[in-house]
Amino acid sequence: MNLNSKHKIDPSFNMSSMTDLIFLLLVFFMLTSSFVTPSGLPVNLPSSKASSIEVQKVSVTVTKNLQYYINEKKITKATLEGELKSRLGGAGGSVVLHIDKDVPSEHLVYVAGLATSLEAKVVVATKPK
Repeated sequence: MNLNSKHKIDPSFNMSSMTDLIFLLLVFFMLTSSFVTPSGLPVNLPSSKASSIEVQKVSVTVTKNLQYYINEKKITKATLEGELKSRLGGAGGSVVLHIDKDVPSEHLVYVAGLATSLEAKVVVATKPK
């Protein structure tokens, strides 16, 4: 009496589809995590109730000591307009202002005026309350 089956079942498990799925999830999370880029400069931002996330193209930071930075590159107030022109490329865009809360408002108005004269959208960065 022969009890052996003609159809043998392979007990091994193919992991290639699981590996593809994990790889796609990894790529998805890596791409979505790079959309939120906080400013690397230590600035004490003012707080507000309403806040939204804005994708930063150009970031202008004014520290408590009235030092100006564009995308973490230190510049002077005199060269701010030229640097903004070169970073925006004349096509508008958005400028995110990281202004320390102890800085007088005239510096905020100055930078915002330069950005709007270059037809850029101006966004003031705040921290949530």
